[in-house]
Amino acid sequence: MVSPKQLLSIIESSLLGPAPPTPAQWVELIHAIRSSLSSLQSLLSFPPPKPSDRAQVKSKEVRLPDSPPISLDDQDVQIALKLSDDLHLNEIDCVRLLVSSNQEWGLMGREPLEILRLAEGLWYTERRDLITALYTLFRAVVLDQGLETDLVADIQKYLEDLINAGLRQRLISLVKELNREEPAGLGGPLAERYVLDSRGALVERRAVVFRERVILGHCLVLSVLVVRTSPRDVKDLFSTIKDCAAELNDSSDTIKYQITFSILFSLVITFISDALGTVPDKASVLCRDATFRREFQEIVIASGNDPIVEGFVDVVRLAWAAHLMLVQDGTVAAETVSSASSNDLGYICSCLDVIFYNNVFQFLLDKALQTAAYQNDDEDMIYVYNAYLHKMITCFLSHPVARDKVKEAKEKAMSVLSPYRMAGSHDFMHDSNSNSQKAVELGSQPFVSLLEFVSEVYQKEPELLFGNDVLWTFVNFAGEDHTNFQTLVAFLKMLGTLASSPEGASKVFELLQGKTFRSVGWSTLFDCLSIYEEKFKQALQTPGAILPEFQEGDAKALVAYLNVLQKVMQNGNPVERKNWFPDIEPLFKLLSYENVPPHLKGALRNAIATFIKVSPALKDTIWSYLEQYDLPVVVGPNLGNNAQPMASQIYDMRFELNEIEARREQYPSTISFLNLLNTLIAEESDVSDRGRRFIGIFRFIYDHVFGPFPQRAYADPCEKWQLVVACLQHFQMILSMYDIRDVDIDNAGDQPQLSAVAQSAPLQMQLPVIELLKDFMSGKTIFRNIMGILLPGVNSIINERTSQIYGQLLEKAVELSLEIIILVFEKDVLLSDFWRPLYQPLDVILAQDHNQIVALLEYVRYDFQPQIQKHSIKIMSILSSRMVGLIQLLLKSNAASCLIEDYAACLESVSVESQIIENSNDDIGVLIMQLLIENISRPAPNITHLLLKFDLDTSIERTILQPKFHYSCLKVILDILDKLFKPDVNALLHEFGFQLLYELCLDPLTSGPTMDLLSNKKYQFFVKHMDTIGIAPLPKRNINQALRSSSLHQKRAWLLKLLAVELHAGDMANSTHRDTCQSILGHIFGPDVVNFATDYSTNHTNTVQNSAANVGTRTIGKSKVLELLEVVQFRSPDTTMKYSQVLSNTKYDFLAEDILGNPTTSGKNDVYYYSERGDRLIDLTTFRDKLWQKFNFINPQLSSFSGEVELNDVREAIQQLLRWGWKYNKNLEEQAAQLHMLISWSQVVEVSASRRLSHLENRAEILFQLLDASLTASASPDCSLKMAVTLCQVALTCMAKLRDERFLCPGGLNSDSVTCLDIITVKQLSNGACHSILFKLVVAILRHESSEALRRRQYALLLSYFQYCLHMLDLDVPTAVLRLLLDEHDGEDLDLQKIDKEQAELAQANFSIIRKEAQAILDLVIKDATQGSESGKTISLYVLDALICIDHERFFLNQLQSRGFLRSCLMNISNTSLQDGGRSLDSLQRTCTLEAELALLLRISHKYGKSGAQILFSMGALDHIASCKVVNIQVKGSFQRFETKLRRDAAVNIDKQRTIIAPILRLVSSLTSLVNTSDFFELWDCMHMREEMVKNKIVREVIEFVKGHQLLFDQVIQEDVSEADELTMEQITLVVGILSKVWPYEENDEYGFVQGLFGMMCALFSHDLESRTPTHPFQSLDKPRKAELNIFRLCFSLSSYLYFLVTKKSLRLQVLDGPTDYQAPGRLQQPTLTLLVCLLNSVTTALERAAEEKSLLLNKIQDINELSRQEVDEIINMCARQDCVSSSDNIQRRRYIAMVEMCQVAGNRDQLITLLLPLAEHVLNIILIHFQDCSITPGTIAETKTITYGENFDYGQDISALCGELIPTLERLELLSKDKVGHNLKVFHRLVSSLKDLGIQKLGD
Repeated sequence: MVSPKQLLSIIESSLLGPAPPTPAQWVELIHAIRSSLSSLQSLLSFPPPKPSDRAQVKSKEVRLPDSPPISLDDQDVQIALKLSDDLHLNEIDCVRLLVSSNQEWGLMGREPLEILRLAEGLWYTERRDLITALYTLFRAVVLDQGLETDLVADIQKYLEDLINAGLRQRLISLVKELNREEPAGLGGPLAERYVLDSRGALVERRAVVFRERVILGHCLVLSVLVVRTSPRDVKDLFSTIKDCAAELNDSSDTIKYQITFSILFSLVITFISDALGTVPDKASVLCRDATFRREFQEIVIASGNDPIVEGFVDVVRLAWAAHLMLVQDGTVAAETVSSASSNDLGYICSCLDVIFYNNVFQFLLDKALQTAAYQNDDEDMIYVYNAYLHKMITCFLSHPVARDKVKEAKEKAMSVLSPYRMAGSHDFMHDSNSNSQKAVELGSQPFVSLLEFVSEVYQKEPELLFGNDVLWTFVNFAGEDHTNFQTLVAFLKMLGTLASSPEGASKVFELLQGKTFRSVGWSTLFDCLSIYEEKFKQALQTPGAILPEFQEGDAKALVAYLNVLQKVMQNGNPVERKNWFPDIEPLFKLLSYENVPPHLKGALRNAIATFIKVSPALKDTIWSYLEQYDLPVVVGPNLGNNAQPMASQIYDMRFELNEIEARREQYPSTISFLNLLNTLIAEESDVSDRGRRFIGIFRFIYDHVFGPFPQRAYADPCEKWQLVVACLQHFQMILSMYDIRDVDIDNAGDQPQLSAVAQSAPLQMQLPVIELLKDFMSGKTIFRNIMGILLPGVNSIINERTSQIYGQLLEKAVELSLEIIILVFEKDVLLSDFWRPLYQPLDVILAQDHNQIVALLEYVRYDFQPQIQKHSIKIMSILSSRMVGLIQLLLKSNAASCLIEDYAACLESVSVESQIIENSNDDIGVLIMQLLIENISRPAPNITHLLLKFDLDTSIERTILQPKFHYSCLKVILDILDKLFKPDVNALLHEFGFQLLYELCLDPLTSGPTMDLLSNKKYQFFVKHMDTIGIAPLPKRNINQALRSSSLHQKRAWLLKLLAVELHAGDMANSTHRDTCQSILGHIFGPDVVNFATDYSTNHTNTVQNSAANVGTRTIGKSKVLELLEVVQFRSPDTTMKYSQVLSNTKYDFLAEDILGNPTTSGKNDVYYYSERGDRLIDLTTFRDKLWQKFNFINPQLSSFSGEVELNDVREAIQQLLRWGWKYNKNLEEQAAQLHMLISWSQVVEVSASRRLSHLENRAEILFQLLDASLTASASPDCSLKMAVTLCQVALTCMAKLRDERFLCPGGLNSDSVTCLDIITVKQLSNGACHSILFKLVVAILRHESSEALRRRQYALLLSYFQYCLHMLDLDVPTAVLRLLLDEHDGEDLDLQKIDKEQAELAQANFSIIRKEAQAILDLVIKDATQGSESGKTISLYVLDALICIDHERFFLNQLQSRGFLRSCLMNISNTSLQDGGRSLDSLQRTCTLEAELALLLRISHKYGKSGAQILFSMGALDHIASCKVVNIQVKGSFQRFETKLRRDAAVNIDKQRTIIAPILRLVSSLTSLVNTSDFFELWDCMHMREEMVKNKIVREVIEFVKGHQLLFDQVIQEDVSEADELTMEQITLVVGILSKVWPYEENDEYGFVQGLFGMMCALFSHDLESRTPTHPFQSLDKPRKAELNIFRLCFSLSSYLYFLVTKKSLRLQVLDGPTDYQAPGRLQQPTLTLLVCLLNSVTTALERAAEEKSLLLNKIQDINELSRQEVDEIINMCARQDCVSSSDNIQRRRYIAMVEMCQVAGNRDQLITLLLPLAEHVLNIILIHFQDCSITPGTIAETKTITYGENFDYGQDISALCGELIPTLERLELLSKDKVGHNLKVFHRLVSSLKDLGIQKLGD
């Protein structure tokens, strides 16, 4: 069994939706009805209290059905028993009610009274839902709602069964029972009077019960139309109507009247429908029972004493008589006249006598049709009432007996009523005596009442007139032979009603145009007007004559005629009516005469107003006639509320208003005058004069009409509000038609101190819009009066709206007042800054009285008119953006809680609506959502915090949201999004709901509470809709599907963004968020790939180990993330189609060309606007208006109907353009939604890959699938350019994570152990998968629609892919270390050669794939590298660099050469100059491009070896590099950073410039590799020791380069090595390397480079190098190790240079430094042998330490599994790698990280050893050469040639001391072993031994 709430929801979604119910909904509906039949059968019948149940409750333990025992406390028991007493409900059910209340609201912490009221409110809500569900079923059957016939038949069958089982009797009894003062009804004397409804608002219990009775009454009415009423039910209904009518005495309660009407019309419809249902084979149910006819006749004919009851009984008599008439007609037609029929005739006559005697028609008018209760009832019910009144009238007027009675009544009226009565203009229908006389006369004439009754019935439902021949026959009868104005007026009123439709208007016009009636016709109207106009004209021309009096009969008759004329012109066919009244001048001629009654003037102006829209020409004619005939509006220069009257009275509108109408307290003339002018002004299209021509009208309304309206007296309250509405419409038009312009601001600026003097400005200089703004911004007349309308409050307005006949007018006044306030808000800020302090913004004026603001905001509660709610919400939006203290104001005014409930109730009511609102600006739900979204980011506390019930008393971020405890918008939104009810209707509501939650999760203040709430297990919000809206298929695109995929995609987008926020920001330390993220990842990627365990399990690690290798070789089930991508992949609609393509007649292109071609920004009156989603759309209304304006401006002669054919063509063209505009908007929205969905999808993927990838298994496989799908989608022809950019970004992220994933900690068989093999485990994708990626990437790059921005991302992806393929071994582990580790695992199936082979195969395959499309790819890349932006050029160059890397057979090199690209690069390098010193962004980007160009050239040199360098050299690379202007900038600024304090941006620029030096030096260094080629050098015969070299071209050019950049080389050499950073160190090494290769061939050292190199040697070789190196293998980590390596590398370069000088140039060094001779010119500071011995000692120490550390590390690596967790953590901490380890990582991962770090250190040590050994060899060889030279005999010493750089070698030094230092070092070197060093030392040891022997020999000498 479904609950009442579920039943109602199912019924409404199935029956009230915009589309027919689906088969699934149909089945669900029928099932729900079946399961609820028992509840509907025993409607509102509940088990009564029982003593046993009461005792069980008192025992504090209750067992509910299908639930465990429930324990109660004392408070629960008291509340349950109180509920039982108050509601006459079983005690166990009361406990169930408390449980349900707790589930719905959360009762913890509430007061007992509040709990009681909530429980009672929930009980009444369930009752209301059940009753409403029954009412909706009845409506579906009775009313034509467009449902399928079979469905209606099914529902009808169930309803028939229910009614036949006694449902109608139950309805009748409930109407009675619920009216009793007892617990089961209105409540006993001790019962709680108030309950809390579903929104938490306090409402009176009696009001709730009365509303139930109204709905039950409506069900009763509709039940009559489902199953015929039985005689017994008729008697019960008759008894009930008398009881209900008796309660109406001295009561004006609207609901009581509506209940009574429902019972009354149940009887009326019963009689009429039963009789109309009589067919030959089916007799009347009631008339088959003769006893009932007799008995009911006796009952109904019996008279009573209560006039109200008797009036309602008269209506029943009328319906009973009509029933008998219809039955009699049926029997006569069937020729079965019986005695019963003759009796029926007697019954009819007796009823008619009573009916006409009591004038039931007048009673129906006064007590039913014209009451507020009737007019404010349910619209569908009013339609049903009127429809059966129509049938009753038709039956009544068609029966002979009734016609005779009507004829008799007409004759009586003609004879009794007086023909005329004279009345002056000042007492016409004014004094109370005339009103009382009218009441007596007309009240006693049923014929007049009958005519008015017919008019009233058909006025609301004019479609009932269609084909009503009986009524038109009656019209012909009623229009004949009128002898008095009363019957004529009533008849004409009926004609006016009959003219309410186009057919009726045409028929009425023809009736009065022809000769149907002798004295009634249009000619009579115009003749009478002409006669009176002639009389008045003659009187004015006769001296001393007074104007004749206007006869009352004539005046009333003319008013009636004019009302008919008004109706005819309003509703007539637009084409036909323009020829009906060619001359309307007579309608104007009586307007200026004082004696013409105001009512007549009002009717004249109302009739005139209907002609305005006939044609523009007629509108201009009306303006001219008004100026000629109507009363003038004379406004003095200084008129105001307190202005004195003018000395000489003029009969103008002021006089008529203040002297004539005000005395009579009736204002028809003024009302009509304002309405006429408003209609004329509204049709004005020329607004160039800014309304100056209407300033007189405005001042009249301002000063005389609206200003004093609250103080005037009104005989009819309706006229008061008609007057107010007319004034407000005028103000609204002024504010909406005229804008503020710059000239107004300039004028304001010219008046810095506005004062009251400004009010005396000439009238013709005033602008209405400016005067209005002044009034509001100073809080004067109009503002005060409008606030006077609004300040009574929404409750007062609601009460008057439902209980007073003028309620709808008051409602209109409120709506206009709110709209005017909004219009003022739109304009006041433009002027407030210039008008201060005299005029203030409207919000400042409102803030002077807090009640004003509260009153404006509370109108959101007014649910009778959505426009009023919309205006109130807009005002809230404006005030929330302007007023900082708005929340404090509302809290102080005690209005905050009510507003929270009102907004929530408004949002909830919108969510259950069943109609689609096309214009989202009119959607109240969307406006509320936008209000909440807009205010999120505003300072706290703001409106969003208030309406969503954040805690305003404490900090917002610490709020614990409890939507079930507090009724607020948050509760409603969560309920809406939980069920996604009515997705077609509430599409935008759902979309903005998701967006609101997303924005709340982003805001720093609200994110915490919101995410905690959404991740709560009660909601599971994040993943709830992934299987519904997440991957729901798109509906087919058709013209009726306005929101096809745009709204659905927007919902998906915001939902996915919510998931991304939770994945990104969710606190993994919190179990709730951890579970939520696990659930999200499980839904997105599949539950089998999620692992949130704190340790890595064996299965997990094994899976990760093998996942990458299996990619591309196996398939898994498609995950949601891929399904989501498939959903978003569809061909987006085309928004590029031009309007010219849809026009059938191309000559009208000009209509749209200027309007749409002008790219104006959106704003008021612009053709473009920005939607609530930010899409720039075409405003179709403005577009249409501008099209017509443009056409009328170009072809003014066709504004008339002379060019009908041309106009029709234009109309068709405009319609085609509007259809195109509509389609353009929808397509644009769909495109934007598709892109938004894709961006959101990309956020989820990227966040998951970046932050939560470690929680997934099969990571490589997931990443590959995402990468593959993204590339496939981006290459699809359906993929737009913007979508391709997003997809490429996703692919970039996946590629980057794949690179990271290759060498993450794998797993072994033992989850706690890790082996040395694990660090080189290959987890790279299979070659097939890599090939697939590259192939799809190439296709994506070559897609048809592309852009540089997209290609930049694609190039980055290509580079990332090449880097991924470049290394199959862990880059963090050196190859040398790997080989050492593998030597001990020969049995393992791991072969480095095999890996190298696989890598070579992959590289070859990559090259083959690229080569297939090489021409197209190179075309693109080279184009971007030469013509693109600087950033595009940079990355394109790096792509070419990567292509060179994978090049085979010099294919790409040849391509670049043949295309001239390399030469172009060299030219760019030579031409590069940074004009601003490299400080601008453009210069920095150009610097990056230059760096990329240098990198490409360097890559060529390295890739192709000396042949590549030779190609570059042959192209003049050195010359081009030397011409580069950037190097000069380096010289001027880059190396002065240590001497001057630079600004931060300058330092950044200089650092960027420094990066250019290294690439240039690298390239030059690579070119010097050619120096060692024998082809370039010719040496002198070594036998003759001739060392002079023939300089070749390469040496010359390099030397010239060095000379040309002397300062640069000097600065580098002079750098302090101890202070140099890594980049500077590299530059020093490069400079030393270049100089060491070419400078020895330079004979002349005028540049001082040799001295610089020698100085560097002296500085470095004497340095304590041990102090620069870590003493522990893990100490200080990377930077010191790198520094040590760099220093020894520099020492190696210097030693190589020195070795060259010693061996090739015969340089000989001193043993020790000699005394400094400052007079010796050109003396060089040379290194000494002592320095070399010192260097050798440092090298030996470093070798020993490195070998020892390497050995220790390798041993620890092998024993890694033996180390405890503490020892492993110590290693990690010493390596400063705590960031790689989390507290949840197990010992296996810790050992892996420690092992990798030790491998890195071991690799560093091995690299250092590899460098130190040749360095030591150089030093040993230099010393050996010197020792060998020293063994030469003294005779030959003098003949030995020495280098000319310094002094001759001093053989007098003490070599013994040198040898004493050298020999211990040599002994240490001898102790080095191959096992520790890892290198073959055989040659090295031989060299050491040789030197040691010489040293010992020297020491002995």
